[in-house]
Amino acid sequence: MPVIYVPSGKAREYSPLACNIYTSCSHMCRYCYAPHVLQRRAEDYFKTPSPRANVLKYLESELKANAPKKQVMLSFIGDVYAETADNNETTAAALRLFLEYGAPVAILTKGGNRALKDLELFKQFGSRLWVGASLTFMDEAKSRYWESGAATPVERLEALQILKQNGIATFASFEPVIEPAESLDVLEKSLEMDCVDTYKIGKIDSIASINKSVDWTGFLQKCLDMTRPAGKKIYIKSGLRQAAAGVVLTAQEADADWHCVKAGKPEFVPTL
Repeated sequence: MPVIYVPSGKAREYSPLACNIYTSCSHMCRYCYAPHVLQRRAEDYFKTPSPRANVLKYLESELKANAPKKQVMLSFIGDVYAETADNNETTAAALRLFLEYGAPVAILTKGGNRALKDLELFKQFGSRLWVGASLTFMDEAKSRYWESGAATPVERLEALQILKQNGIATFASFEPVIEPAESLDVLEKSLEMDCVDTYKIGKIDSIASINKSVDWTGFLQKCLDMTRPAGKKIYIKSGLRQAAAGVVLTAQEADADWHCVKAGKPEFVPTL
């Protein structure tokens, strides 16, 4: 199986390509889909991640043969800035390979400040890298209940702010939306801090009782009323578009691939 692959289903809305460096995660998210997808028990998945065997060897081989021009997402299985056994060293090494071969990369993480250890490496990508955070709650206690191993909401927002202040393009994923009021609170805080360039907003499907109880039309309209005047780029995921079909969107607000990193020539050739 290739290290760089074409994601399917809902994951495809986030990126045309993806790469999973680790195959477990320490964030302990109660809503996580990965154990089901991997057909693993939760206790076998939620543990300190180690890198995939020979992942850097295979990654370099694929990049050397045919470096992608479309965005590669890190990652859909695990989090490249979870508390890993190798202190995220494989993440940094993989990024150097993507940088060397000119591939555009997006990183989605709940790791907060752990992502900042590679800030100088991020800068070398120029416009060919975006870093994002999943934002679910503003209330820290609720976040700890649902995502006990992840960084706090405030830490995630502050990490995004530092990234943006250092010239890194940032994005936020609002999915799953477990409590709409909490999602709107953290959205408001992110706008106040001006730490997010692009918003990707979805809903929740995995917990039917929550999904059926929410006025998704009202939620989406409030999100747009907050983000549009701020001049932010916005992508509304298909599930939310279908649940709030009466809300009128622009073409770009419904175009997943428009909200992706673009390719470019390598700006730096690192020494591994």
